[in-house]
Amino acid sequence: MKCIIRDSKEHMHLPIINSAIEIINDGRQKKPNCIWLETSECFGTFISMMNGEDPSIIYFLQNMVNLTYYSSIMTAQGEEAYEQILKTISSEEELIFIVSGAIPLKEKCAIVAKYKGEEISALKAVKTIALKAKYIVAVGTCACYGGPTAARPNVSQAVDVSEALQDKKVIRVPGCPANPIWVLGTIGYIISFGRPVLDSQQRPVAFYASTIHDNCPRRQYFDNEIFATKFGDKECMFKLGCRGPITKTKCPLNRWNQSDNWPIGDNTTCIGCASKEFPDGMEPFVRY
Repeated sequence: MKCIIRDSKEHMHLPIINSAIEIINDGRQKKPNCIWLETSECFGTFISMMNGEDPSIIYFLQNMVNLTYYSSIMTAQGEEAYEQILKTISSEEELIFIVSGAIPLKEKCAIVAKYKGEEISALKAVKTIALKAKYIVAVGTCACYGGPTAARPNVSQAVDVSEALQDKKVIRVPGCPANPIWVLGTIGYIISFGRPVLDSQQRPVAFYASTIHDNCPRRQYFDNEIFATKFGDKECMFKLGCRGPITKTKCPLNRWNQSDNWPIGDNTTCIGCASKEFPDGMEPFVRY
C-alpha cells in the first residue's frame, strides 16, 4: 500500500509514510509506542481517521506504531484501559503522544478515566503522559488552539494542549477535523526523521505553508475579479465570506476520501476551521 500525496511546491510528493514503514520493517527502528488521548472535542478527528483510505487507520495501527491506548477503538475500558497508559509510560520505549481535543481547566468538565476511586481529569492525564513522551502531537483545532471547545463563552475554561503544557514542545496539526494525510504524514515524518520543520505556530510547514487561496481551483476567478453572488455559482466565493485567503492548509490538494470532498468542491465557503481564530474570529461564516 502506498500513500498518495499530490505534488506541490512544498515537495509533498515525498513518500514520508512509506519511509517510516521501511525503517521499521528493515529493523532500523522499533515501532514506537503511541498513546492517543481524546479529551474535550466532537470526535471528528477520529471519524476523519476512520475514513482515511490511503493509508487507512488499519495500516497505521498494523505498520506504523504500537498503539497502546485509543479509547474509541480499544476493547479495554475503565481501570483496565487506564492501566495501559500507566504501563506504557513506565516503559523505556520511545513514546509518541497524540492528543485530540482541548483541555478544560474547570473541575469535572473532562474526566477521561477513573482509577482506584480517583477521577482523572484531561489536564492530569495529559500532564502525566507528556512527562514520558518524546513527541507530543496535537491533532485537530480544539487540541491546537482551543477551537469550538474554547469558543465563547468557554464555560469549561478550555485551553489548547500547548497552553496546558507550557514547558513542553507540541507539534500542531490543526483542522476541524484534521485530514488523515496531515496526521499520518506528520507521524510518518517523526518516525523517519524526527521532529519536522515547523512554522511559527508549530505546524509542519509541509502541510501548512500555503493558503487554501494559493491552490484553489477557483483562483482564476478571483484574479479576474469575478465573484459568486450565491451558493452554487461556479465563481470565486470570496464575497460570500470564504476564508480561504487567510487559512493555511492543503485542503485543495489533500482531499478527504480521495474524492472531491472538501468545502469549495461542495460549493460552500471555507470557514477557516484550521485557523487559530476559529470559530469566534472567523464569524460570520457566510456574508452576502
